[in-house]
Amino acid sequence: QVQLVESGGGLVQAGGSLRLSCAASGRTFSTYAMGWFRQAPGKEREFVAAISRGGRMRNYADSVKGRFTISRDNAKNTVYLQMNSLLPEDTAVYSCAAVDAIGVPTTKRRYDYWGQGTQVTVSS
Repeated sequence: QVQLVESGGGLVQAGGSLRLSCAASGRTFSTYAMGWFRQAPGKEREFVAAISRGGRMRNYADSVKGRFTISRDNAKNTVYLQMNSLLPEDTAVYSCAAVDAIGVPTTKRRYDYWGQGTQVTVSS
């Protein structure tokens, strides 16, 4: 069982930056691939980024490539999402997710554990 708690969301102007954090409970964090997903009002939850267990592999949605960076610190049981050059269309609730798997899963149904989410609002 893994519990995930996100933080770091907020209101930012277009072009600004935010760093999201996701703290995980449990001793086996390093066995989980981690992902970030987002859901805007009236839209389905969509993949943003994923990172493998050891952090060597990363995957990004095309819409965020070059602007967002996912990273993890297994000693701190935490995964991060650095978001730069934010756009109004990045406005959404961002959630982290975990799955005991190799690789960098990009589909939400692969993930077993989810956080509650943190709101990111980008004003134009």
